[in-house]
This record gives sequence, C-alpha cells and structure tokens, in this order.
Amino acid sequence: MNIAVFSLTSALHDEQTVSKMTEEFLGGLDIDYDWMGGDFTNYGSYPLSLIYVRTGGTEGLFQSLMPSLLEKTNQPFYLLASGKSNSLAASMEILSYLRQKGCTGEILHGHIEDLSRRICLLEKVQVARKKLRGSRLGIIGKPSDWLIASAADAKAVHDKLGIQLVDIPINRLLETLDTIPSIPAGESSSNPAVHSALPGAERIYKALKELVGSERLDGFTLRCFDLLSAVHNTGCLALAKLNAENVVAGCEGDVPAMLSMMMALALTGFTGFQANPASVDVNKGEVLFAHCTIPLNMVTRYEYDTHFESGIGVGIRGFMDEGPVTVFKLSGDLSEFFAAEGELLRCQANPNLCRTQLVVHLDEAEAASYFLTRPIGNHHIILAGRHKKLIEEMMKC
Repeated sequence: MNIAVFSLTSALHDEQTVSKMTEEFLGGLDIDYDWMGGDFTNYGSYPLSLIYVRTGGTEGLFQSLMPSLLEKTNQPFYLLASGKSNSLAASMEILSYLRQKGCTGEILHGHIEDLSRRICLLEKVQVARKKLRGSRLGIIGKPSDWLIASAADAKAVHDKLGIQLVDIPINRLLETLDTIPSIPAGESSSNPAVHSALPGAERIYKALKELVGSERLDGFTLRCFDLLSAVHNTGCLALAKLNAENVVAGCEGDVPAMLSMMMALALTGFTGFQANPASVDVNKGEVLFAHCTIPLNMVTRYEYDTHFESGIGVGIRGFMDEGPVTVFKLSGDLSEFFAAEGELLRCQANPNLCRTQLVVHLDEAEAASYFLTRPIGNHHIILAGRHKKLIEEMMKC
C-alpha cells in the first residue's frame, strides 16, 4: 500500500457511532489504504499519510502530536474531513495552526468522487517524490556550448528532489566504448550511410548501458555532439533505446531537460521526448517540435535516417499516435516550470529538420506565446497524455 490513514478522535464521542461513520466514509472512497487509527508510530513511512479528523475536539490532541510528526516527515499535512461530528471545523482549526507554525497542509473534503480523485493524484505525486529521492543522474561531458541558459543548481536539485548530479568526463564513455567488441551488421537500412553506421551506434548503446551500471545511474544527459568527431557516429539510437528501458537519456548535456525527463518518468512511467521548437504559430496555437531521437516506447513505428545537422550516424524518425499530449520543462534551479496540454495533430518528415517532428496544438491560446516571450531554454519534453495537474501538484512543494 502507498496510503496510510491515521485518525484523531475526541474521547467525548461515542466510539461505536464514530466507527460506523468511519466505515461509511472511508468505504465510499475509491482508494486502497492501510488503517492505522490513532497509532502514529509509522506516520511518514508511507508515501502518503492522511490524518482523518474523525470528530471535533481533537485540536489539542493534534497539537501534542505535532512535534513528533514533524520529526517523521517533511510532507504536507493532509487532513481528511467527512463533514460529520464537527470534523471539518476541527480540521480548519488544525490547518490554521499549521500555517501559523509555517507548515503546509490541505483539508481533503467534498464530494466523494472528487475526494477520491484528489487522493489518487496526491498518491501519485508522493510516490514519485519517493522514487526521486536517492536517484543519481550523470552529466556525461559538460553541457553543450550553446546551452548558455540551461545551467542547473545541484544543491537545489538535491535539497528539493533528493537527486544527486554526477559529473562524468566524456573520456569515460570513450574508454568504455573501446572495450565494446565490434558488432556485426544486424538491422539494415536502404540508406548506405545509415547501414554502415548502425553497428557503431549499437556499440555506443552498449557502452552507455555499461557506464550506467558501473556508475549506478538512474539516468544521464550526454554531450552527444562530441561523438561526431570522436567516433564519427551519434548517440541518437542509444538514447532512443535507453529511454524505452526507463533509463533517462538526454541530449546535448542539457541538465534541466534531463531533470524534467526524470520527473516525468517518476510521475507517468515514461521519460518523454526531448525536443526543441522548430516553429511556432501563435495565431493557431501550434508548435512544431523536432529532434533526432525519441524513446522507442513512445512511437507506433520508426525509421532510421542520418543525424540531421551532421549527415552522419543514425537518427530516429519516430511516428506517434495522434492524441492528447503534455509539454513540460523545469528550470535548472527548480524555481519555475512550464506545463501545457494539447493535441498531437500530426507527425511529419521534412528533410530539412531534425528527424522526429511533431506538430502540437496547445489548448490554451497564450501557451504558444510562452515560447517567444519567456521560454525555459530551448529543449522541452513531450509526454503522451494529459498530465498538467499532476505536474502542478508535484511542483507545489
């Protein structure tokens, strides 16, 4: 279970009556939980801890418990209020007290269906936070020289998300690559340049996978353009495969983009597609996103081409199903973020752009203007589905 329900009950209330009320209230919620009752010993040990304020007259009881609860967790206090036996009134007094003490919290109250949805969303966020804590993300080579606005604050990342950033020289990858034996041609391509580059691209995948294991990484971002001169190949295929294996694999050493992908993975189970806008139509609310790689578990089909800028190596032209998407990006110090929902209208294959190309219509009219007035760097993450509320909740704390 990911949810624990603790309770506060006044001794003035009849336990039999309160128990019946509890059974009716919690039984109506569409959630799975472990009932802890008034024993707060394990408070904070679950991803999500709820405090069910069963009756009024419990404010003093909470006040006496609060110091020990603060020692157990730093998550917000979530107070369940049924609306019976002065449950809501007591919850309001408790939340006011919490705010006076500089703590965050929320009263969970309302229609049972809305309440269930809200708790399920909070569960996903708290489970994601637990997944992120202790993660190690590698920066293989320094960020690309053109990423002048995409620095990251390692301390903020560790303090807020519990993620450790690990600097790894690009030579570590090249040394590992030297230990990978030659790979005979497997998959074929009608493009002779691509066909000859495929074995080398597979070796880069194997070298990166080995480096992930030896450095105990949960993901990385790669200064991939260095591979063009070093081994006359690209990392696009490797990144596409590793992302499909739920190893965050970002391009160009872009740390904020990598962090966005890591958060996306924790929240949704998918890393997302790192891409940059190639064109924006503010009047239509449409943005064309493009890059030479995409996670292979995001596409219905794909084909190989060369890397766009260099014309060498192996790039991925992926095709996703049309439908709802979310565009997401964190800043490097986690002080701001962008999240917008929309519809993937079509995939295209313009030879004069990076190989995977998605045309997205954003739901909110002003969302497209963001890219021209206040962008958080150039790379953004595209996720299948609608996840804005989930991201916004994640970024509250």
